[in-house]
Amino acid sequence: QVQLVESGGGSVQAEGSLKLSCVATGFSSNCMAWFRQAPGLEREGLAAIATGVNRTYYRDSVSGRFTISYDNAKSTMYLQMNDLKPEDSGTYYCAAPQNALLLCRFRVDYFSYWGQGTQVTVSS
Repeated sequence: QVQLVESGGGSVQAEGSLKLSCVATGFSSNCMAWFRQAPGLEREGLAAIATGVNRTYYRDSVSGRFTISYDNAKSTMYLQMNDLKPEDSGTYYCAAPQNALLLCRFRVDYFSYWGQGTQVTVSS
């Protein structure tokens, strides 16, 4: 059974840090990604990682502040978030594609498997 389970969300003040985790079971993938959805807004991609080569891709607004990583032994993806801003608030989702991707990018339509989401709230 394919399953993605996120954890690590919470409430922090601006400039604080959080580390999200996503445990993947029931499958393996050459690409995984983190997305965020704020109330009333569309889900947006934040970062992706090509798991076999550890190549990473970031949205401009989080580049330099967020770090995506993947521990193959634990089948777990992480998102280290530093210097958090109020606009980073939202529900964070991890995702994986159903099939191997030729290009690992954080496009919503590339991904079929989604976690349940974990809430991040950043206060000013």
